[in-house]
Amino acid sequence: MSPPVPIRTSPLDTALACAFLGAMVVERLGAAAGLRTGIPLALALSAAVAGPLAVRRTLPLAGYLTGSAALSAEALFVLPSPLTPYANLIGLYSLGLYATRRRAWLGPFAALLGMAAYFADFGHAYPVIPAGVLFFWLLGWAFGYGAARRAEERDAARSLLRQRVVAEERARLARELHDLVGHTVNVMLIQAGAARRLLDREPDRTRELLSGLEHTGREALDDLDRVLGLLRRSAGAPERGGPDGRTDPADRTGPADDEPLLQPGLADLGRLTGRIGQAGIRVTVRVDPAARQVPRSIDVSAYRIVQEALTNTVKHAQAGSADVTVQCAGGALDIEVCDDGRGAAPGYAPGRGLLGIAERVSVLGGSVEHERGERGGFRLHVVLPIP
Repeated sequence: MSPPVPIRTSPLDTALACAFLGAMVVERLGAAAGLRTGIPLALALSAAVAGPLAVRRTLPLAGYLTGSAALSAEALFVLPSPLTPYANLIGLYSLGLYATRRRAWLGPFAALLGMAAYFADFGHAYPVIPAGVLFFWLLGWAFGYGAARRAEERDAARSLLRQRVVAEERARLARELHDLVGHTVNVMLIQAGAARRLLDREPDRTRELLSGLEHTGREALDDLDRVLGLLRRSAGAPERGGPDGRTDPADRTGPADDEPLLQPGLADLGRLTGRIGQAGIRVTVRVDPAARQVPRSIDVSAYRIVQEALTNTVKHAQAGSADVTVQCAGGALDIEVCDDGRGAAPGYAPGRGLLGIAERVSVLGGSVEHERGERGGFRLHVVLPIP
Protein backbone atom coordinates (compact mmCIF):
# COMPACT_ATOMS: atom_id res chain seq x y z
CA MET A 1 0.00 0.00 0.00
CA SER A 2 1.51 3.30 -1.06
CA PRO A 3 1.79 6.08 1.54
CA PRO A 4 -0.74 8.94 1.29
CA VAL A 5 0.30 11.96 -0.72
CA PRO A 6 0.91 14.92 1.61
CA ILE A 7 -1.33 17.96 1.15
CA ARG A 8 0.82 20.95 0.26
CA THR A 9 0.04 24.47 1.38
CA SER A 10 1.75 27.72 0.63
CA PRO A 11 2.81 30.10 3.46
CA LEU A 12 0.68 32.86 1.95
CA ASP A 13 -2.47 30.72 1.90
CA THR A 14 -1.80 29.47 5.43
CA ALA A 15 -1.42 33.05 6.63
CA LEU A 16 -4.65 34.00 4.85
CA ALA A 17 -6.53 31.14 6.54
CA CYS A 18 -5.12 32.08 9.94
CA ALA A 19 -6.04 35.74 9.48
CA PHE A 20 -9.63 34.87 8.60
CA LEU A 21 -9.88 32.40 11.46
CA GLY A 22 -8.56 34.96 13.94
CA ALA A 23 -11.02 37.60 12.77
CA MET A 24 -13.90 35.10 12.87
CA VAL A 25 -13.03 33.99 16.40
CA VAL A 26 -13.02 37.60 17.59
CA GLU A 27 -16.36 38.25 15.86
CA ARG A 28 -17.96 35.07 17.24
CA LEU A 29 -16.82 35.84 20.79
CA GLY A 30 -18.20 39.35 20.46
CA ALA A 31 -21.56 38.03 19.23
CA ALA A 32 -21.73 35.18 21.76
CA ALA A 33 -24.92 36.49 23.34
CA GLY A 34 -26.84 36.25 20.06
CA LEU A 35 -25.67 32.80 19.00
CA ARG A 36 -28.30 30.09 18.78
CA THR A 37 -25.84 27.44 19.96
CA GLY A 38 -22.76 27.33 22.12
CA ILE A 39 -19.39 28.88 21.35
CA PRO A 40 -17.60 25.55 20.58
CA LEU A 41 -19.84 24.78 17.60
CA ALA A 42 -19.58 28.35 16.31
CA LEU A 43 -15.80 28.27 16.50
CA ALA A 44 -15.66 24.84 14.84
CA LEU A 45 -17.73 26.10 11.93
CA SER A 46 -15.51 29.19 11.65
CA ALA A 47 -12.48 26.90 11.44
CA ALA A 48 -14.27 24.82 8.77
CA VAL A 49 -14.86 28.00 6.72
CA ALA A 50 -11.39 29.53 7.11
CA GLY A 51 -9.29 26.35 7.13
CA PRO A 52 -9.89 25.36 3.45
CA LEU A 53 -8.30 28.62 2.34
CA ALA A 54 -4.94 27.07 3.22
CA VAL A 55 -5.44 24.44 0.48
CA ARG A 56 -7.30 26.61 -2.02
CA ARG A 57 -4.63 25.97 -4.72
CA THR A 58 -4.11 22.23 -4.23
CA LEU A 59 -7.67 21.15 -3.28
CA PRO A 60 -9.87 23.94 -4.62
CA LEU A 61 -13.09 21.92 -5.06
CA ALA A 62 -12.90 20.02 -1.76
CA GLY A 63 -11.93 23.20 0.06
CA TYR A 64 -14.75 25.25 -1.39
CA LEU A 65 -17.41 22.60 -0.79
CA THR A 66 -16.24 22.22 2.81
CA GLY A 67 -16.34 25.98 3.36
CA SER A 68 -19.77 26.32 1.71
CA ALA A 69 -21.21 23.51 3.82
CA ALA A 70 -19.84 25.16 6.99
CA LEU A 71 -21.23 28.55 5.86
CA SER A 72 -24.68 27.02 5.31
CA ALA A 73 -24.63 25.27 8.68
CA GLU A 74 -23.50 28.47 10.42
CA ALA A 75 -26.28 30.52 8.81
CA LEU A 76 -28.99 27.95 9.51
CA PHE A 77 -28.08 26.77 13.03
CA VAL A 78 -25.79 29.37 14.66
CA LEU A 79 -25.88 32.93 13.30
CA PRO A 80 -24.74 34.35 9.93
CA SER A 81 -21.31 35.92 10.26
CA PRO A 82 -20.42 39.07 8.30
CA LEU A 83 -16.92 37.64 7.63
CA THR A 84 -17.81 34.15 6.46
CA PRO A 85 -19.08 35.19 2.98
CA TYR A 86 -15.78 36.87 2.10
CA ALA A 87 -13.83 33.73 2.92
CA ASN A 88 -16.35 31.86 0.79
CA LEU A 89 -15.85 34.36 -2.04
CA ILE A 90 -12.09 33.76 -2.03
CA GLY A 91 -12.73 30.02 -2.09
CA LEU A 92 -15.10 30.40 -5.07
CA TYR A 93 -12.56 32.52 -6.97
CA SER A 94 -9.87 29.93 -6.23
CA LEU A 95 -12.14 27.15 -7.47
CA GLY A 96 -12.53 28.89 -10.82
CA LEU A 97 -8.79 29.63 -11.03
CA TYR A 98 -7.14 26.42 -9.81
CA ALA A 99 -9.64 23.60 -10.42
CA THR A 100 -9.92 21.66 -13.65
CA ARG A 101 -12.44 22.91 -16.20
CA ARG A 102 -15.06 20.28 -15.26
CA ARG A 103 -14.71 20.67 -11.51
CA ALA A 104 -14.70 24.46 -11.70
CA TRP A 105 -18.22 24.41 -13.14
CA LEU A 106 -19.55 22.99 -9.87
CA GLY A 107 -18.73 26.32 -8.23
CA PRO A 108 -21.78 28.35 -9.39
CA PHE A 109 -24.22 25.64 -8.26
CA ALA A 110 -22.57 25.32 -4.85
CA ALA A 111 -22.57 29.12 -4.53
CA LEU A 112 -26.30 29.24 -5.26
CA LEU A 113 -27.03 26.71 -2.51
CA GLY A 114 -24.75 28.51 -0.06
CA MET A 115 -26.42 31.86 -0.74
CA ALA A 116 -29.88 30.32 -0.30
CA ALA A 117 -28.87 29.01 3.13
CA TYR A 118 -27.14 32.23 4.17
CA PHE A 119 -30.10 34.44 3.30
CA ALA A 120 -32.77 31.96 4.39
CA ASP A 121 -34.00 34.19 7.25
CA PHE A 122 -34.37 37.53 5.44
CA GLY A 123 -34.06 36.77 1.76
CA HIS A 124 -37.80 37.08 1.17
CA ALA A 125 -37.96 40.56 2.74
CA TYR A 126 -35.08 41.97 0.70
CA PRO A 127 -34.70 39.80 -2.43
CA VAL A 128 -32.45 42.32 -4.14
CA ILE A 129 -29.69 41.76 -1.54
CA PRO A 130 -29.12 38.03 -2.11
CA ALA A 131 -29.49 38.52 -5.86
CA GLY A 132 -26.80 41.25 -5.85
CA VAL A 133 -24.50 39.21 -3.61
CA LEU A 134 -24.91 36.15 -5.80
CA PHE A 135 -24.08 38.25 -8.87
CA PHE A 136 -20.80 39.46 -7.34
CA TRP A 137 -19.94 35.95 -6.15
CA LEU A 138 -20.47 34.55 -9.64
CA LEU A 139 -18.46 37.45 -11.05
CA GLY A 140 -15.56 36.49 -8.75
CA TRP A 141 -15.80 32.88 -9.96
CA ALA A 142 -15.88 34.09 -13.58
CA PHE A 143 -12.71 36.15 -13.05
CA GLY A 144 -10.89 33.09 -11.71
CA TYR A 145 -12.27 30.77 -14.39
CA GLY A 146 -11.42 33.19 -17.20
CA ALA A 147 -7.87 33.69 -15.89
CA ALA A 148 -7.36 29.92 -15.75
CA ARG A 149 -8.59 29.40 -19.29
CA ARG A 150 -6.37 32.20 -20.61
CA ALA A 151 -3.41 30.59 -18.85
CA GLU A 152 -4.30 27.26 -20.48
CA GLU A 153 -4.43 28.92 -23.90
CA ARG A 154 -1.05 30.55 -23.31
CA ASP A 155 0.45 27.23 -22.22
CA ALA A 156 -1.03 25.48 -25.26
CA ALA A 157 0.35 28.21 -27.53
CA ARG A 158 3.79 27.93 -25.93
CA SER A 159 3.70 24.14 -26.25
CA LEU A 160 2.71 24.39 -29.91
CA LEU A 161 5.46 26.94 -30.48
CA ARG A 162 8.03 24.68 -28.80
CA GLN A 163 6.93 21.75 -30.94
CA ARG A 164 7.17 23.88 -34.07
CA VAL A 165 10.62 25.14 -33.11
CA VAL A 166 11.80 21.59 -32.41
CA ALA A 167 10.40 20.38 -35.73
CA GLU A 168 12.04 23.25 -37.62
CA GLU A 169 15.33 22.63 -35.82
CA ARG A 170 15.21 18.95 -36.68
CA ALA A 171 14.53 19.79 -40.31
CA ARG A 172 17.41 22.28 -40.30
CA LEU A 173 19.79 19.75 -38.77
CA ALA A 174 18.67 17.14 -41.28
CA ARG A 175 19.42 19.57 -44.12
CA GLU A 176 22.80 20.48 -42.67
CA LEU A 177 23.85 16.86 -42.19
CA HIS A 178 22.59 15.99 -45.65
CA ASP A 179 24.54 18.89 -47.16
CA LEU A 180 27.70 18.30 -45.16
CA VAL A 181 27.94 14.52 -45.30
CA GLY A 182 25.77 13.49 -48.23
CA HIS A 183 27.75 15.54 -50.71
CA THR A 184 31.17 14.20 -49.72
CA VAL A 185 29.93 10.61 -49.47
CA ASN A 186 28.58 10.78 -53.01
CA VAL A 187 31.87 12.20 -54.27
CA MET A 188 33.74 9.42 -52.44
CA LEU A 189 31.55 6.77 -54.06
CA ILE A 190 32.28 8.15 -57.52
CA GLN A 191 36.02 8.28 -56.77
CA ALA A 192 36.02 4.74 -55.38
CA GLY A 193 34.16 3.46 -58.44
CA ALA A 194 36.57 5.18 -60.82
CA ALA A 195 39.59 3.84 -58.92
CA ARG A 196 38.20 0.32 -59.10
CA ARG A 197 37.78 0.54 -62.87
CA LEU A 198 41.26 2.00 -63.42
CA LEU A 199 43.11 -0.16 -60.89
CA ASP A 200 44.70 -2.53 -63.43
CA ARG A 201 45.01 -0.21 -66.45
CA GLU A 202 46.18 3.13 -64.90
CA PRO A 203 47.80 2.64 -61.50
CA ASP A 204 49.05 6.26 -61.33
CA ARG A 205 45.58 7.61 -61.97
CA THR A 206 44.20 5.12 -59.45
CA ARG A 207 46.69 6.32 -56.87
CA GLU A 208 45.59 9.90 -57.51
CA LEU A 209 41.93 8.97 -57.12
CA LEU A 210 42.59 7.10 -53.88
CA SER A 211 44.50 10.09 -52.53
CA GLY A 212 41.54 12.34 -53.37
CA LEU A 213 39.22 9.81 -51.79
CA GLU A 214 41.23 9.89 -48.56
CA HIS A 215 41.27 13.69 -48.55
CA THR A 216 37.51 13.89 -49.16
CA GLY A 217 36.84 11.37 -46.39
CA ARG A 218 38.93 13.35 -43.93
CA GLU A 219 37.01 16.51 -44.78
CA ALA A 220 33.72 14.68 -44.27
CA LEU A 221 34.84 13.46 -40.84
CA ASP A 222 36.01 16.95 -39.88
CA ASP A 223 32.67 18.45 -40.94
CA LEU A 224 30.72 15.81 -39.06
CA ASP A 225 32.88 16.32 -35.96
CA ARG A 226 32.18 20.05 -36.02
CA VAL A 227 28.43 19.51 -36.41
CA LEU A 228 28.36 17.13 -33.46
CA GLY A 229 30.48 19.57 -31.47
CA LEU A 230 27.96 22.36 -32.06
CA LEU A 231 25.11 20.07 -31.09
CA ARG A 232 26.82 19.19 -27.82
CA ARG A 233 27.48 22.83 -27.05
CA SER A 234 23.91 23.83 -27.86
CA ALA A 235 22.70 21.11 -25.47
CA GLY A 236 24.86 22.57 -22.69
CA ALA A 237 27.41 19.75 -22.60
CA PRO A 238 31.16 20.31 -22.98
CA GLU A 239 32.52 19.49 -26.40
CA ARG A 240 35.97 18.46 -25.28
CA GLY A 241 38.48 19.46 -22.67
CA GLY A 242 37.59 20.51 -19.13
CA PRO A 243 34.27 20.40 -17.30
CA ASP A 244 33.62 24.07 -18.05
CA GLY A 245 33.12 23.26 -21.73
CA ARG A 246 36.30 24.96 -22.94
CA THR A 247 38.17 23.14 -25.64
CA ASP A 248 41.91 22.73 -25.65
CA PRO A 249 43.18 24.31 -28.89
CA ALA A 250 45.35 21.23 -29.44
CA ASP A 251 42.24 19.07 -29.57
CA ARG A 252 40.56 21.05 -32.32
CA THR A 253 40.49 19.83 -35.90
CA GLY A 254 40.29 23.31 -37.37
CA PRO A 255 40.35 27.01 -36.49
CA ALA A 256 39.10 28.29 -33.16
CA ASP A 257 35.81 29.38 -34.69
CA ASP A 258 33.99 26.45 -36.29
CA GLU A 259 31.09 28.49 -37.54
CA PRO A 260 32.57 29.75 -40.84
CA LEU A 261 33.55 26.19 -41.78
CA LEU A 262 30.13 24.86 -40.89
CA GLN A 263 28.42 27.66 -42.82
CA PRO A 264 30.47 28.22 -46.00
CA GLY A 265 29.51 30.84 -48.55
CA LEU A 266 29.95 31.65 -52.21
CA ALA A 267 33.63 32.36 -51.60
CA ASP A 268 34.07 28.63 -50.88
CA LEU A 269 32.74 27.44 -54.24
CA GLY A 270 36.30 26.79 -55.41
CA ARG A 271 36.79 24.10 -52.77
CA LEU A 272 33.42 22.62 -53.71
CA THR A 273 34.14 22.47 -57.42
CA GLY A 274 37.52 20.93 -56.64
CA ARG A 275 35.76 18.00 -55.00
CA ILE A 276 33.41 17.66 -57.95
CA GLY A 277 36.39 17.75 -60.31
CA GLN A 278 37.93 14.82 -58.45
CA ALA A 279 34.77 12.90 -59.29
CA GLY A 280 35.41 13.47 -62.99
CA ILE A 281 32.97 16.33 -63.70
CA ARG A 282 34.28 19.61 -65.07
CA VAL A 283 32.54 22.54 -63.37
CA THR A 284 32.55 26.11 -64.67
CA VAL A 285 31.62 28.76 -62.10
CA ARG A 286 30.70 32.37 -62.85
CA VAL A 287 29.96 34.51 -59.80
CA ASP A 288 28.99 38.17 -60.02
CA PRO A 289 31.32 40.17 -57.71
CA ALA A 290 28.26 41.92 -56.28
CA ALA A 291 26.95 38.53 -55.16
CA ARG A 292 29.73 38.29 -52.60
CA GLN A 293 28.25 41.26 -50.72
CA VAL A 294 24.86 39.70 -49.97
CA PRO A 295 23.78 39.07 -46.34
CA ARG A 296 25.29 36.05 -44.63
CA SER A 297 22.05 34.04 -44.62
CA ILE A 298 21.68 34.48 -48.39
CA ASP A 299 25.37 33.69 -48.92
CA VAL A 300 25.19 30.42 -46.97
CA SER A 301 21.94 29.34 -48.59
CA ALA A 302 23.30 30.05 -52.07
CA TYR A 303 26.33 27.87 -51.39
CA ARG A 304 24.16 25.03 -50.04
CA ILE A 305 21.85 25.23 -53.05
CA VAL A 306 24.77 25.00 -55.48
CA GLN A 307 26.29 22.19 -53.42
CA GLU A 308 23.09 20.14 -53.50
CA ALA A 309 22.60 20.76 -57.21
CA LEU A 310 26.12 19.56 -58.00
CA THR A 311 25.67 16.59 -55.66
CA ASN A 312 22.64 15.58 -57.69
CA THR A 313 24.73 15.97 -60.83
CA VAL A 314 27.35 13.61 -59.43
CA LYS A 315 24.81 11.14 -58.13
CA HIS A 316 22.20 10.98 -60.89
CA ALA A 317 23.12 12.85 -64.06
CA GLN A 318 26.07 10.88 -65.46
CA ALA A 319 27.29 14.26 -66.68
CA GLY A 320 30.68 15.32 -67.95
CA SER A 321 30.38 19.02 -67.16
CA ALA A 322 28.24 21.49 -65.25
CA ASP A 323 27.83 25.28 -65.31
CA VAL A 324 27.13 27.41 -62.25
CA THR A 325 26.04 31.05 -62.63
CA VAL A 326 25.38 33.34 -59.67
CA GLN A 327 24.49 36.99 -60.27
CA CYS A 328 22.63 39.88 -58.68
CA ALA A 329 19.73 41.28 -60.66
CA GLY A 330 16.71 43.34 -59.66
CA GLY A 331 17.30 43.16 -55.92
CA ALA A 332 17.62 39.38 -55.95
CA LEU A 333 20.31 36.72 -56.17
CA ASP A 334 19.86 34.61 -59.29
CA ILE A 335 21.36 31.09 -59.19
CA GLU A 336 21.42 28.70 -62.12
CA VAL A 337 23.04 25.26 -62.25
CA CYS A 338 22.97 23.26 -65.49
CA ASP A 339 24.65 20.01 -66.51
CA ASP A 340 25.00 18.02 -69.70
CA GLY A 341 23.83 14.72 -68.23
CA ARG A 342 20.93 12.53 -69.14
CA GLY A 343 18.39 14.84 -67.51
CA ALA A 344 15.29 13.95 -65.56
CA ALA A 345 12.69 11.51 -66.75
CA PRO A 346 9.24 12.92 -67.61
CA GLY A 347 7.02 13.21 -64.56
CA TYR A 348 9.90 12.80 -62.13
CA ALA A 349 9.28 13.36 -58.40
CA PRO A 350 11.71 15.60 -56.49
CA GLY A 351 13.94 13.72 -54.07
CA ARG A 352 15.24 14.69 -50.65
CA GLY A 353 17.86 17.02 -52.08
CA LEU A 354 15.45 19.08 -54.20
CA LEU A 355 12.97 19.16 -51.35
CA GLY A 356 15.70 20.50 -49.06
CA ILE A 357 16.46 23.22 -51.61
CA ALA A 358 12.77 24.11 -51.77
CA GLU A 359 12.66 24.41 -47.97
CA ARG A 360 15.66 26.73 -47.93
CA VAL A 361 14.21 28.89 -50.68
CA SER A 362 10.80 29.03 -49.00
CA VAL A 363 12.30 30.27 -45.73
CA LEU A 364 13.96 33.14 -47.60
CA GLY A 365 10.85 34.00 -49.62
CA GLY A 366 12.36 33.03 -52.98
CA SER A 367 11.36 30.83 -55.88
CA VAL A 368 12.81 27.64 -57.36
CA GLU A 369 12.44 25.89 -60.72
CA HIS A 370 13.95 22.59 -61.83
CA GLU A 371 13.42 20.91 -65.16
CA ARG A 372 15.09 19.24 -68.07
CA GLY A 373 17.47 21.64 -69.76
CA GLU A 374 16.81 23.03 -73.23
CA ARG A 375 19.88 21.20 -74.59
CA GLY A 376 19.45 18.15 -72.41
CA GLY A 377 20.75 17.58 -68.92
CA PHE A 378 19.14 19.12 -65.86
CA ARG A 379 18.57 22.78 -64.98
CA LEU A 380 18.01 24.29 -61.54
CA HIS A 381 17.03 27.95 -61.27
CA VAL A 382 16.65 29.73 -57.92
CA VAL A 383 15.85 33.37 -57.13
CA LEU A 384 16.52 34.62 -53.59
CA PRO A 385 15.32 38.15 -52.73
CA ILE A 386 18.01 40.29 -51.09
CA PRO A 387 16.62 42.21 -48.09
